[in-house]
Amino acid sequence: MNLELIAIFLFCVIFLLLLTGYPVAFILGGLSVLVGVFFVPDFLDFLPLRIMGTLQNYVLLAVPLFVFMGLTLEKSGIAEELLRAMGVMFGKVKGGLALSVVVVGTLLAASTGIVGATVISMGLISLPIMLKKGYSVPLATGVIASSGTLGQIIPPSVVLVLLGSVLNVPVGDLFRAAIVPGMLIVIAYIIYIVIYANLFPAKAPALPEEEIRLFRAENYKAKLLKSFLYPMVLILSVLGVIFAGIASPTEAAAVGALGAIVLTMFQRKMSWALLSAVSKETTHLTSMVFMILLGATTFSLVFRGLGGDKMLVNLIESGNLSANHFLILVMFVVFIAGFFIDFIEIIFIIVPIVAPIFAKFQMDPLWIGILLALNLQTSFLTPPFGFALFYLKGVAPPEVKTTDIYKGVLPFILIQILVLVLAILFPAIILSK
Repeated sequence: MNLELIAIFLFCVIFLLLLTGYPVAFILGGLSVLVGVFFVPDFLDFLPLRIMGTLQNYVLLAVPLFVFMGLTLEKSGIAEELLRAMGVMFGKVKGGLALSVVVVGTLLAASTGIVGATVISMGLISLPIMLKKGYSVPLATGVIASSGTLGQIIPPSVVLVLLGSVLNVPVGDLFRAAIVPGMLIVIAYIIYIVIYANLFPAKAPALPEEEIRLFRAENYKAKLLKSFLYPMVLILSVLGVIFAGIASPTEAAAVGALGAIVLTMFQRKMSWALLSAVSKETTHLTSMVFMILLGATTFSLVFRGLGGDKMLVNLIESGNLSANHFLILVMFVVFIAGFFIDFIEIIFIIVPIVAPIFAKFQMDPLWIGILLALNLQTSFLTPPFGFALFYLKGVAPPEVKTTDIYKGVLPFILIQILVLVLAILFPAIILSK
């Protein structure tokens, strides 16, 4: 029996079963173990070594620490204060509320990086206000959902941590390289909103002068300074120690987790109930990531043991695909996969398979990592299974339809694709020192 065909068959079956909604970790691990036992020599001898090697990866310690940091900030009310202050700051401008959501999303991305927490916070606070002020429903929902996903590319990002571990690229280097493309997306969002607001002023109006005056009368400058100060302190404490070479990303994640606790204490929001809720949710999310990682590690071992990786390399060589053609093919596959499966599954299933081929083409893994991160960001927005869409629909008022959210995110998906294309055509965007 041709073992390479079994490897491809295993991959296809796993991908189809992922669409059923059954837990990903069990699909990956269970099927891979069954195939490995029967078809891969010495599989049971290698598997424990492979799993322990994965669990001993020091870089992955950053995942629970960054998750803890983000959840603590979200529950402390810092995001809520920031949104209200920024809304008034941009209130006089057409589309000002939408612009404030983008700026807040950027600051929260650089200080939390948790998509669910950011989208839910902004959806609960900003969406009712935007709808009440006469904003177009697609614009309001699209801005909130897309701004909430900025944490996937703007460091510190869990996506970049996971990609770094899979591609064997220093996470600190990925963080540095992600800043320019991340800010390009933010600038493109702002340009789109400004153009839209000027073309359709009735769908993105400015706040009434009386409302702005009323808010500013209540010690506005102190509120604005405080709302900016807390996120900036956390951003500088995390990214500053990384870029200055003082700490590794994992150590910086610990600094961020401690910093989030201290800021929550300053807010006088720290309590045993909050700490317990954050710890439980962090444990839940981290356990999910690591269970998928272990299942994906098992799949990777079996796939390579069956010679699937060699078959793909031979297939590409026989097809005379150039490095650029292969890159475009992978980007297309990852984009389409994002419609149906989560970014974690894409990172742990698809990326390990294509990484050796990129290495064979001598393509810079740092560049590839950022391109994949930009691509994976779209997976949170693409219907029907984009997680940001689910989060927003869950907290949106009843009059907001799912189709409104789908329409709203389309321009922002196109913006992300445009930045991805620019990063492919001009690698200096990522690789500039």
